[in-house]
Amino acid sequence: MSNTLYMQFDKNVEVRHPHVYLQDVAELSCTDPKVLDRCRVIKILHLDEKKPGRYVVSVNDILKLLLEKEEKLDVTATGETTFVVTYRKEQQGRMTKALKAAFVCLITFFGTAFAIMTFNNDVSVEDLFARIYQQITGEVSNGFTALEISYSAGIGFGVLFFFNHFGRRKITEDPTPMQVQMRLYEDNVNKTIVEDINRKQEQNKGKKG
Repeated sequence: MSNTLYMQFDKNVEVRHPHVYLQDVAELSCTDPKVLDRCRVIKILHLDEKKPGRYVVSVNDILKLLLEKEEKLDVTATGETTFVVTYRKEQQGRMTKALKAAFVCLITFFGTAFAIMTFNNDVSVEDLFARIYQQITGEVSNGFTALEISYSAGIGFGVLFFFNHFGRRKITEDPTPMQVQMRLYEDNVNKTIVEDINRKQEQNKGKKG
């Protein structure tokens, strides 16, 4: 009776070393532990150590390699048929990561503040609040009334509730809008990389033909 190896592939896999083994890119399970151990350490890629980046891998190529190593093995692959291997060198130091995070936070903070101020200026929120205050109270607004205070506080609380995130705490268990957008962006990047590689391969076949 032949053994069966089950493999599940994700859209994008990140590795930190140029020697990529099957266990690095797929979740594996097998009826025979010895066969599973042999399959785990099958090398599927040898990347250039000096060229970190993204590489497209076809599951069909992995299946061919497996059948060459294990002729009597039945293989069942699930998930993606083509996936992206992202090769990055060892993680950067904490100081470098902290500086990058601080830089992004500053850009986001000042960019958001500028966008809000520009919007308020375009729609003349200050004049609108002044007119409303004068119509209700009969007095001239000094620019620092309950309307401005509640509006400013509402923007802050609205941002917190919308992004569902404050520090490490989340208001609900749902993914935040930022997480959703990042996932969509990652999926689009992976799809574009795969399509570009396939297009180049088709062009090369056409030139050879």
